[in-house]
Amino acid sequence: MRIGVVGCGKISGIYFKNLNNLPNTQVVRCADLDVERAKAVAAEHGVPAAGTVEELLADDTVELVVNLTIPVAHVEVGLAAVRAGKHVYAEKPLALTAADGRLLIEEAAQAGVRVGSAPDTFLGAGVQTVRALLDEGAIGTPLSGAVFMLSPGHERWHPAPDFYYQPGGGPLFDMGPYYLTALVNLLGPVAAVSAVAGSGFPTRRTPAGREIPVSVPTHVNAVLEFAGGATVTAVFSFDVPASTIPHGIELYGSTGTVVLDDPNHFGGPVLLRGRDDAGWREEPLRTPWSADSRGLGVAEMVAAISSGRDHRASGALAFHVLDVMETIHVAAERGVRLPVGSTASRPAPFAAL
Repeated sequence: MRIGVVGCGKISGIYFKNLNNLPNTQVVRCADLDVERAKAVAAEHGVPAAGTVEELLADDTVELVVNLTIPVAHVEVGLAAVRAGKHVYAEKPLALTAADGRLLIEEAAQAGVRVGSAPDTFLGAGVQTVRALLDEGAIGTPLSGAVFMLSPGHERWHPAPDFYYQPGGGPLFDMGPYYLTALVNLLGPVAAVSAVAGSGFPTRRTPAGREIPVSVPTHVNAVLEFAGGATVTAVFSFDVPASTIPHGIELYGSTGTVVLDDPNHFGGPVLLRGRDDAGWREEPLRTPWSADSRGLGVAEMVAAISSGRDHRASGALAFHVLDVMETIHVAAERGVRLPVGSTASRPAPFAAL
């Protein structure tokens, strides 16, 4: 399928690399608000055409738009692509609000095109190995779990970090999709949440000394109640200078524990320990997708469109994750436990295109 990429910023490089090497996708055009940047990126990655977003959307050879713009533009660009009759695959999060995400999905359904969304890291070898272990009963019945994403913030390394501290950013909306998408894939939909949240600092300072105002929570503690009965404690923070707790997911079952490394990555390691085991053992990864394979969700979506089946990195899954995140923020603001209004099915296990 012929792909048009909108947004030629930092994350785009890995998409261009992978989409031009996966067996069923080819990038034929790219666009950016900075047309010169689009042209430079096109030359770097061998993309035949570059220019404005309007030119890309008017190009009948583009069948699917990969939307790599900043979060505030995800729905605007997505709706424009849908109205141009093109499938759309968005970087995470799907939208800034559940209402906007629902609008995008509804318009796509009316137009007869599909919506997909990052993250696709849950298709990687790490999460899929844990999925296989859970389905095989390796830890018995999943009862509870814990996830941690603790960092001092992105202003220390990102060249344009402002949007991380605006609506659609913060540690929950920025990094939460990796963890929550993995958890829904592993445990099923989230039924209810409770949370507390806050901001450690009113402004952030870049290495050059520029101050960035903070308008979103930068430390979030949440409890996730899954429809299947498990509960997971989740901490997402840009306020932690250093920690001994690694980024990752731990799931505790009736007969054992499984540990997954950072779900922002595609690989492992995956550690397993039974209740009566003397120590941990590292599980061999079950699929080959352990390198940085961003764009794999696009290729899987294309394969699903071709065969007429549901795609795994779907708009429905991304909407549920968005709804969970929005509900976490509201629960923290109100100091109450809230049900999550949406649901989603566990995507089918994934091994190969």
